[in-house]
Amino acid sequence: MTLVRIHNKAWVLVGDGRKALFLRNEGDADLLDLRRTAVRLDENPATREQGTDAPGRAHASVGGARSAMENTDWHELAEHRFAESVAAEIDAAVRSGACKEITLVAPPKVLGDLRKSLHGETLKHVKGEVAKDLTHHRIGDIEEILGKLGKI
Repeated sequence: MTLVRIHNKAWVLVGDGRKALFLRNEGDADLLDLRRTAVRLDENPATREQGTDAPGRAHASVGGARSAMENTDWHELAEHRFAESVAAEIDAAVRSGACKEITLVAPPKVLGDLRKSLHGETLKHVKGEVAKDLTHHRIGDIEEILGKLGKI
């Protein structure tokens, strides 16, 4: 595990592919007091509920060979786009000066999407990453988990 120090007024994003919980530490690095500043939810039903048709087929230019095209995973695509939109919000907050430091807490795949989508200047403000899905935890539990990571 990595040492994660969350200073006073630092932001914490706790997210997954459908929910983003923006928190700000009103305490200090040793005694976290995370306060919710914003929540974003994205309705993202299963792919089977989003897709409308069978996968396409490709025909060879010579001969009669055909092959099936891979199905689009609409659910995964929506999660990726959600991560991009959350990254855009973080970029805007850093540019405006509202966010000086941020710690990202998300499953590994979402962390990767966020890293790819964040502007290079914004990445300098990312002070820590935690590869865990804590979106379904209470804020008190998140404080406890992150507090332990700050004391390793």
